[in-house]
Amino acid sequence: MTLKIYGDLEQARRTVLQRRDMMNLDEVPEPVRAGIARVFGEELTPEQAVARLLADVRNHGDEALREWTARIDGLTLDDLEIPASEWKAAHDRLPADLAEALKLSAERIRDFHARQPIPCWTTDAMGGTLGQKLVPLERVGIYVPGGTAPLPSSLLMAAVPARVAGVDDVSVCTPADKGTGRVPDIMLAAAHIAGIDRLFTLGGALAVGALAYGTETIPHVDKIVGAGGLFTTVAKRQVYGIVGLDGLYGPTETVVVADDSARPAWVAADLLAQAEHDVLATAILLTPSRDLAEKVQVEVARQLETLSRAEIAAASLAGQGGAVITPNLETAVELADAFAPEHLCLSVEEPERWAGKVRNAGGIFLGEHSFEVLGDYVAGPSHIMPTGGTARFKGPVNVLDFVKVVNIIGLDEETAAGLCPTAKRIADAESLTAHGAAAGQRIAIN
Repeated sequence: MTLKIYGDLEQARRTVLQRRDMMNLDEVPEPVRAGIARVFGEELTPEQAVARLLADVRNHGDEALREWTARIDGLTLDDLEIPASEWKAAHDRLPADLAEALKLSAERIRDFHARQPIPCWTTDAMGGTLGQKLVPLERVGIYVPGGTAPLPSSLLMAAVPARVAGVDDVSVCTPADKGTGRVPDIMLAAAHIAGIDRLFTLGGALAVGALAYGTETIPHVDKIVGAGGLFTTVAKRQVYGIVGLDGLYGPTETVVVADDSARPAWVAADLLAQAEHDVLATAILLTPSRDLAEKVQVEVARQLETLSRAEIAAASLAGQGGAVITPNLETAVELADAFAPEHLCLSVEEPERWAGKVRNAGGIFLGEHSFEVLGDYVAGPSHIMPTGGTARFKGPVNVLDFVKVVNIIGLDEETAAGLCPTAKRIADAESLTAHGAAAGQRIAIN
């Protein structure tokens, strides 16, 4: 069976619906341990390996980037930066229909985020002027993973909102293809279309370190945005505080809530589209209809035979996937909300009604025509969304990720005088005598 059906709800809660801590590194897979030993010549934890890389980048800059890239990926980086002239040339080499597809995606991402309110406000109702202004970040670094396939969509999904927000300097790091030793044309073309400032050939923890600390070639940034693999995520966690972060991302995930109105072939296709990302990806169906679940199970098996990444998708479904039979649609929605998925697809009648009951999801996809793959590429909102249950407290990448709030405090003399005794009383209670004195001096002259 490629898609297990869970008829026992409690069993499903204990298994497929049980969140695993993807950042728990106590149990490191053997291939990861072997890779660390090969590169470093000794057994290290991922945290130790990343800390060593980051320290070397901080202390030795470009030299460390080149040496470690050669050891990790077997690639020689003569030039870390790819000039803009090469982005344009790569764009011109792309098939016309592919270039137009990327442009349409960028236009829709730009149009969506340009409509997002960026509220600056002031009031004189509290005595003088109080308010907040939102200021674009000066320098942002975007990481776009390469891995098994180039991801130009991820570059657009981060860089375009940054540009809409008014970020002064947008730098992108992405690894070269291990086979060719160069960044694929489609990535260069996406950089050209997005209108970024600089593009660097660099991957994983090394890219995070370079953006956080800066090197002779790569400027340090104020915030790093973008998902990546294990070592990228560990590196982001270790540099937090030196730079800001958009979030820490684990494997991608989709929950589909469906009723009898859903088309089994479409539900199966949506589950498989998520499962093919990664053997650790999660694709779950929640439905009160056993008949639908069984038809989806058949469709998954049939469609798997046609996929280029069938082995990955099958492993993902076997490891984290499943179809859960619920007593009713309301329970299915409640389970989805508790799971807090990156993507929640409502393949039901009246999807807007059920969406109103959802608090926790990176994105809610209303009905079968608003399927998750459109969100990946061309719907408009960024596809960089919270994973691992972090949708409970975090949203997708958006314009607000690229601005910061600055408070404005301009009290009038009368209001300030009236507040000074209160400030002094609290300061004295905290034993901060200099604070109390600063307020007390104002009291003395009034």
